[in-house]
Amino acid sequence: MPSQLETAMESLILVFHRYASKDGKTGTLNRRAMRDLMNNELSNFLKCQKDPAAVDKIMKDLDTNGDGQVDFEEFVSLVVGLSIACEQCYQARMKNAAQKK
Repeated sequence: MPSQLETAMESLILVFHRYASKDGKTGTLNRRAMRDLMNNELSNFLKCQKDPAAVDKIMKDLDTNGDGQVDFEEFVSLVVGLSIACEQCYQARMKNAAQKK
């Protein structure tokens, strides 16, 4: 039976490839696929963004090789960055909760 972390990694891979295969070119996300992925899978994150061009800016930042596509390795950097930000929020909440006791 897979561990919780193994299941989470499998979910990341499956989600990426579900969107990467939409344009017929498997293994990368074009701008439209990236927008679809973020709208469907990261909708709460996008709601917090005040910049309507947030997805385009994220796409540009992720596309480190400048080919107009985001491969899995580039995509993982988004997941890592968001995970770090979420963990920092978690730590702040835990600290606030401990101070209130």
